[in-house]
Amino acid sequence: MPLRVPARARLRARLRARLRARLRARLAGAASGAASGAASGGGETNVTPAAPRTLVTGLAVPWAIAFLPGGDALVTERESARLLRVTPRGEVHEVAVIQGVSASGEGGLLGVAVSPRYATDHLVFVYFTAEHDNRIVRYRYDGRLSDRRVIVTGIPKGAIHNGGRLAFGPDGHLYASTGETGERGLAQDRNSLGGKILRMTADGRPAPGNPFGTLVWTYGHRNVQGLAWDDQGHMYATEFGQNTYDEINLIEKGRNYGWPEVEGVGHRPGYTDPLLTWSTAEASPSGLAYARGALWAAALRGERLWRVPVDASGRVGRPTALYTGEYGRLRAVAAAPDGTLWVSTSNRDGRGTPRDGDDRILVVRPS
Repeated sequence: MPLRVPARARLRARLRARLRARLRARLAGAASGAASGAASGGGETNVTPAAPRTLVTGLAVPWAIAFLPGGDALVTERESARLLRVTPRGEVHEVAVIQGVSASGEGGLLGVAVSPRYATDHLVFVYFTAEHDNRIVRYRYDGRLSDRRVIVTGIPKGAIHNGGRLAFGPDGHLYASTGETGERGLAQDRNSLGGKILRMTADGRPAPGNPFGTLVWTYGHRNVQGLAWDDQGHMYATEFGQNTYDEINLIEKGRNYGWPEVEGVGHRPGYTDPLLTWSTAEASPSGLAYARGALWAAALRGERLWRVPVDASGRVGRPTALYTGEYGRLRAVAAAPDGTLWVSTSNRDGRGTPRDGDDRILVVRPS
C-alpha cells in the first residue's frame, strides 16, 4: 500500500514527459513545414458556404468542362465518348460521339479545350485514349464538328494514370497533362511524353521557347489532372500522390517535379517541391480553376471542393474544404464567364457511390 503514491507520481511524470515530447515534435514539424515553403492541407473543414445549384443531372462520368465565348460549355463524358454542349439554363445537347475512343480503366474521352481565338478560328481540342495511345485531336466546331485533325500521338496509355487535362495558357499555347500510366520511370524520361506537362501550338508542334526543343514543358509528374493560371500568369497544377501526399505545384519552365524520386516535400537538389500537400484521403485532386483570388480544386477520394487562396507572388494560404461528403466524388471545376464555377461529380466512375441524379454539374458562386 505505501508504494501506491510514488507509483502514481511516477506514472503522472511519465505522462507529462510524453505530452511534452509530443508537443515538441508537433512544433518541430510545423517549423519544418514553414521552412520548406509548402503549405499543408487539412484546413478549415467546418465552413458553411452557400449551397451549389444543380444545373444538370443524369450524366455519365463528366470529365472536363470548357466554355465557349457565349457562356455555353463543352463537356466530355469519359466512357460514352460523348461531347456535350450544356447551356447556363441546364439544357444538354449532344454534339458528337468522338470516334476512336477506347474507354477502359481510367482512360476514355478526357480533356477538352476551346481556342482563345474561337471567334475567328472555331477550333476545339479533345484528349482521349485510343487503341494504342493517348492522343490530342483538333476539330472545327460551328454547331457541328468537322475538319478532324490528329495533332499529337504517342502519349503513353494505361489502365491508370492517363493524365488528360487540356487548357490554353495566357500565352495562347495549348497545355496538356499526361500520366506515367503506372510505369514510374516514364516521368523522369524526357524522351517520353508520359508523366509530363506538354506545351504546343494549335497544330501540335512544340511551342516556341519550350526548354528541350520538344513538347515537354515540365517533367517528373505522376498524374496531373488539373491546370490553371492566376491573374499574374502563374501556372498551377494538381497532382495525385501515391500513398502519402497529393500536391498543388507552381509550374515553371523546364522544372523537374520529382516523381518517382520524391513524393511531397523532399528538399532534394534538382527537384521542385510543391506549394501545398494534402493527405491522399483528403484530396485526390483532379480539376483546378482560379477565381476571386483563389485556386479551386475538385477532390475525388476527398469528396470536397478545396479553396486555396493565392497571393500576387504565387504563394498559397491555408486551404478551406467545402461541401465535404455532400456530393460524392468531384472531378472537374471550371470558371464560367459569368464568374461562377461549374463543378462535375464523378460517382459513376466505378469508384464512387452513385446517388439519384448522378452524375451532375453543380454551379458554385465563389467568394
